[in-house]
Amino acid sequence: MSGMLRHCLSLICGFVVLASCSTTPSQKIGDDPIVIAHRGASGTLPEHTLEAYQLAIEQGADFIEPDLVMTKDGVLIARHDPWLSDSTDIAGHPEFADRKTTVTDPNGREITDWFAWDFTLEEIKTLRATQTRASRDQSYNGQFEIPALDEILEVAGIPPREMAISYGSRHPMAGRSIRIGEQKTCLYIETKWPSAHKARGLDLATALSAALHDNVTGDVCAPAYYIQSFEDVILRELAEMSDFELVQLVSPVDAAGTPSYALEDIATYADGVGPFKSLVMDLQTGESTGYAEKARELGLEVHPWTFRDDDIALGFETPEAEIEAILAAGATGFFTDFPATGRQAVDQLTD
Repeated sequence: MSGMLRHCLSLICGFVVLASCSTTPSQKIGDDPIVIAHRGASGTLPEHTLEAYQLAIEQGADFIEPDLVMTKDGVLIARHDPWLSDSTDIAGHPEFADRKTTVTDPNGREITDWFAWDFTLEEIKTLRATQTRASRDQSYNGQFEIPALDEILEVAGIPPREMAISYGSRHPMAGRSIRIGEQKTCLYIETKWPSAHKARGLDLATALSAALHDNVTGDVCAPAYYIQSFEDVILRELAEMSDFELVQLVSPVDAAGTPSYALEDIATYADGVGPFKSLVMDLQTGESTGYAEKARELGLEVHPWTFRDDDIALGFETPEAEIEAILAAGATGFFTDFPATGRQAVDQLTD
């Protein structure tokens, strides 16, 4: 397996030591837990927009997380789901009214909507992003474009270069003008519905591997990229074609909290695990379940999801307290919609 070679070379270089070379993984950003901006600073701005990613960078995220789907013409774009009505203004575009289709999702549920793979990038670029959570600020709806992967790489400074961004009067960073390209924020990518894409002749693994290999980060940060998925098949494919850090996403599949994938199996093809947070700790008491400890014994990093200032687990009074508990339970990083809060929580623990 190519991942074995990756691990051993990393050991020689003084980087991460994983399953076959050690029993304890080391951190990727210094020795501190990593803060992963879930869909960018999505608690403040519409998710998966360049503006949300840039705000997350400014708020101290170690990684920004774009979820990727593909357009009809094979371009990787950022959307949490392949359907478009939840996160864009497509319903207000009469020219696309007849483009709705019904698709069966990976869980067997039928969804009738507009799907990204039925539209070209040019058509996608006529849409604007919207806030997906009704309880959050809706005033930015209709302002920001749907970004392609190459645009996200530019915002992250990959490859390193300089580009000025100025913010308008209604942006949270209004009045500021910054230069990007020196920052060390890199990408934590999720592939969405890879099997469904492949059935339509769109190969996420090949397209993603090619795009990232064309944008080598050099010394911007290490690792340059994490790639995560709920589907193990694409991770196994990527393990054979790339040196990226691979993370298996895991959700509880029943009331007993049974994980959707076994840790022992994950360790044979991936470098980390992204479990729902209830797999790592009791959400009322904060007590560790032992899941993270077991994962780390197998050489896996542990990055639970998702921490939100406006949706705290019942057992905690503050979002910082919830984050502190997950780190105490063994997490080596975490996903948050509010990277400023995540940064503050980590800094308080590590200062």
